[in-house]
Amino acid sequence: MALKSTIFKADVQISNMDANYYANHSLTLAQHPSETEERLMLRLLAFMLHASERLEFGKGISNDDEAALWEKDLTDQVQLWIEVGTPDEKRVRKACHRAERVIVYGYGGRTVSIWWQQNQKALERFENLKVFSVDRDFSAKLEKMCERTMQLQCTIQDGLAWVSNTSDTLQLEMETLQ
Repeated sequence: MALKSTIFKADVQISNMDANYYANHSLTLAQHPSETEERLMLRLLAFMLHASERLEFGKGISNDDEAALWEKDLTDQVQLWIEVGTPDEKRVRKACHRAERVIVYGYGGRTVSIWWQQNQKALERFENLKVFSVDRDFSAKLEKMCERTMQLQCTIQDGLAWVSNTSDTLQLEMETLQ
């Protein structure tokens, strides 16, 4: 018998002063049985950082034809493709050909460094690609905010971002790789 996804609910209040975007989103996230809470929370973080009326979660970790998150225009063309983790170079290349902008949020500390060393030459030719390495301590603290029902706030100002719940506030820490 196959394991089922675990459902998480998140009420997210976003104040993005850099993009002049202010909204509340009631989100339902499905955690694939093989997905960690850390990855789930990083998908949620990516949503908060790039929130728009058209940004949506892909079908999941097991679907090769969809991004972790993506934004499509009215003609169904992919404007933004977001991956979380250390995706296969072929997957990133495919995304770069399909989307106007592609962003990868790598996490896992040394794992990201190794992945980047192995794939940098192949990926640096894509001008529409940005790659970030999320700080290991930050992602561990973000993972601790994970609950089946969450109320989170995200504030973005002057290129900095803060995520908070009722008890903690975290400042986003990540390194730009490309």
